[in-house]
Amino acid sequence: MRIKRVPIGLRTIKTAAAIIIAMVVVDLYGATASRLIFAMLGAMAAVQPTFRESVEACLSDILGVIFGALAGVLLSMLPISHLAATGIGVILIITLYNMLHVTISPSLPCFILVMLCTTPDIAPVEYALGRIWDTAIGLGVGMAVNMLVFPYDNSRQIRSTIESLDRDLILFLEELFDGDEALPDAGDVSKKLQALERQLAVFENQKLLLHLRRQKRELERLHLCERRAAELVAQLQVLARMGLPGRLNDENRRRLAACGAEIRDTRPLDSVMELDVVTNYHVGQILTLRRELLKELRGA
Repeated sequence: MRIKRVPIGLRTIKTAAAIIIAMVVVDLYGATASRLIFAMLGAMAAVQPTFRESVEACLSDILGVIFGALAGVLLSMLPISHLAATGIGVILIITLYNMLHVTISPSLPCFILVMLCTTPDIAPVEYALGRIWDTAIGLGVGMAVNMLVFPYDNSRQIRSTIESLDRDLILFLEELFDGDEALPDAGDVSKKLQALERQLAVFENQKLLLHLRRQKRELERLHLCERRAAELVAQLQVLARMGLPGRLNDENRRRLAACGAEIRDTRPLDSVMELDVVTNYHVGQILTLRRELLKELRGA
């Protein structure tokens, strides 16, 4: 039986490293199972794809643990059974998470709540403060590892998407001027533009702490590439809505050939019609925008 290879991503390795470091730090002042669990979960939460997501996860976790600790301390003082206190506390925590639209699991605040409500021989305030500190250690270690050790950088993926968009553009123009009445669909190029916008948003939310200046320059160039690509797709969609295109002039034929496009439409431009003028205008605009896009991409 052949065993499939399971790819291990860089984020997985970074998460494991953050957990180990957090556990070592906690062990310096006397590790217990409870301390290790909170530090481990904090480290796991902090290792997110982007800087913004890491910050949001850290804030959500530390505030959640504080709220769970506060609820546990208060409910443990009430003259009710530990089961009732736990049930009320879990309802409060989940309701708060839903109201604030927190997407991460409320496991940490629920865990500290259960410990405070079901363990009568612990000092609730000291235990709560200790678990908040353990979580903060895990979050801090996870954030540091995530930002300093091979931080996520999808700029190559963005360039690859732009290059793929360019290939789809040439293919669209080849199919548009292939001498066939069947018209191509501009949907593939539009989808690439949407993918580019999503990838650029991820890159913008990242903070490459050791390369902030380079990231700022690259972000400016890639934003310009995105604007050029959006203008290009808009021109392409105009051509797609026109129906059967007009005839190409010699200049656009030469420019398309220089792009590597194979144009099979051999209709001669012996007399210029309005449709020919409009078609050649938009094709010329597309080719100019493409040249500017690739120029910016090479500089990025």
